[in-house]
Amino acid sequence: MTKGSHLLARYVYCRCTNGNGVTLKYFIIIILVSFSMESVFATEQILITISDNMNKIIFDGRWTHLTEWKSSSQDTLYYADGATIQLRTAHQDNFIYVFVDAVSDTHLDKRIDKAIVCIDASNDKTEITNADDYCFVVTLDEKEAAVLQGGSFSESDHFKKIAEPTNFIGIGTVSDENDRYSNIPHPSYEFRIPTDLVGRSNTYGFYFGVYDGYSDKIYSWPQDIISDSPLQLPNPSSWGELVSPDKSLPEFGLPLFALIPAFMFVLYFTKFRI
Repeated sequence: MTKGSHLLARYVYCRCTNGNGVTLKYFIIIILVSFSMESVFATEQILITISDNMNKIIFDGRWTHLTEWKSSSQDTLYYADGATIQLRTAHQDNFIYVFVDAVSDTHLDKRIDKAIVCIDASNDKTEITNADDYCFVVTLDEKEAAVLQGGSFSESDHFKKIAEPTNFIGIGTVSDENDRYSNIPHPSYEFRIPTDLVGRSNTYGFYFGVYDGYSDKIYSWPQDIISDSPLQLPNPSSWGELVSPDKSLPEFGLPLFALIPAFMFVLYFTKFRI
């Protein structure tokens, strides 16, 4: 249950117990169940923000200066073994920008460590990849990234390598003294993904994974995805979502919004009972 829905339901319950508590108690239980069902089936989300200075990023695979990625959304991800990854996302004009900062990885396995960012353009959550599913693979200290497209039945994971799209950038190097989170050298990865490739959408399917060669572990988001190999890509059905709330998304989910008239009715009815 979300914090907001819990407070709203409790408020209505307190106002309605005066005069006719038994009847309205059952109504409140229904409200709570409705909110709980919305939460149970919710997909994990990363919220991406619009920015006016992503076009000033120096793509060298690291924090070039302390404020470079400041105008972007931040998500801090903690893992059971103590690993921490800082994720920064933003969009501007014709690009999606992603920065993956593996701050807890102090073992620099060049040409082995890597980060993978995947986008499902239609967010259709299919069990088998389609041609609108893309993954971008950046390896630490390698000059070229790999761009993969779904929908290939000749490959075991249904992804095939394609030519880098125009204006795509993917690079991984070592962040150190200019990093906002740790000045201890560690891998970091920068991506600039053209919307000409993945399209424009309020909501994309989204996945990323970081492979740590020293521990031979993959740290993923969503965090319940487990991969046995850095080359094994999960099906889009298990990916989360990359959501842009500043691009005309509704403030409330439909199940909550649809209950607002019911709240107004209860409050109006109670006004004449108290």
